[in-house]
Amino acid sequence: MRAFVFPGQGSQKVGMGVDLAEASAAAREVFEEVDDALGQKLFQIMKAGPDDALTLTENAQPAIMANAMAVLRVLEKECGLVLADKADFVAGHSLGEYTALCASGAFSLADTARLLKLRGQAMQAAVPVGLGAMAALLGADIEKATALAEAAAEGQVCTVANDNDPTQVVISGHREAIERAVALVKDFGIKRGMLLPVSAPFHCSLMQPAADAMAQALGKCPPGALRVPVFANVTAAVASDPAEVQRLLVEQVTGRVRWRESAIAMRDAGVERFVELGGKVLAPMITRSAGPDMAVTSVVTMADIEDLAKSL
Repeated sequence: MRAFVFPGQGSQKVGMGVDLAEASAAAREVFEEVDDALGQKLFQIMKAGPDDALTLTENAQPAIMANAMAVLRVLEKECGLVLADKADFVAGHSLGEYTALCASGAFSLADTARLLKLRGQAMQAAVPVGLGAMAALLGADIEKATALAEAAAEGQVCTVANDNDPTQVVISGHREAIERAVALVKDFGIKRGMLLPVSAPFHCSLMQPAADAMAQALGKCPPGALRVPVFANVTAAVASDPAEVQRLLVEQVTGRVRWRESAIAMRDAGVERFVELGGKVLAPMITRSAGPDMAVTSVVTMADIEDLAKSL
């Protein structure tokens, strides 16, 4: 069995998608379609920056999605591959869940771009700049990270946001609480804590205004039928009913990204091969979580696409 997975925020970089757009008309179409849907020259920012414009969450989210969908569109249009024939499941890390749903046909490309732009804006607006923070805990498993977050909270929000793999957990919440947690890492047997260069504290209760905004947006633009079932971030379980998918996307804004558990659950469901489209960040997390014997392929370049098409 095979799962196609899609990266989340942090995987963006200036120059992303450029080689693909130069090599393939199918990729160029994706970037043009996203630009049209958003009424902005997003691909220009992806191509040339500046870096701080691409890192803005309202730009990073649709950009990462567009890059992954361009890879998929090339596979489909130029290599004749149909995702529904080749994938048993899809999954994505945070915003990548929207990409996964777009890939499975639940959302159109234009709607996915607009939803992610709005999601980025709503997440940014939910908490005044400087009030929240996130930190990566390296050499931390979920137990150590949870204990640290509880100790550092002191009445503020400090919670596990992303359980990425057995060696890396991300916490999110009020800036002072996150800074206290970083200062305390050694006491909890954690190798290192580092503040992340993000503009808001994602995946914690401070994001409730953004969850409300997404509930409204998804009410107007609900997911349709899925051609391939998705493993949802907040449950680490399979979902295929559009109404359930819609509810889980709203919960995901404030909920934990259970990526480690998702990788294990997909393995336990029979997945032997993972294909990451549009990035190289999820592959190491998957092998650390689901085991080193998992076959994981990262597909970013035209050469990667051609190799994958041959192997499928």
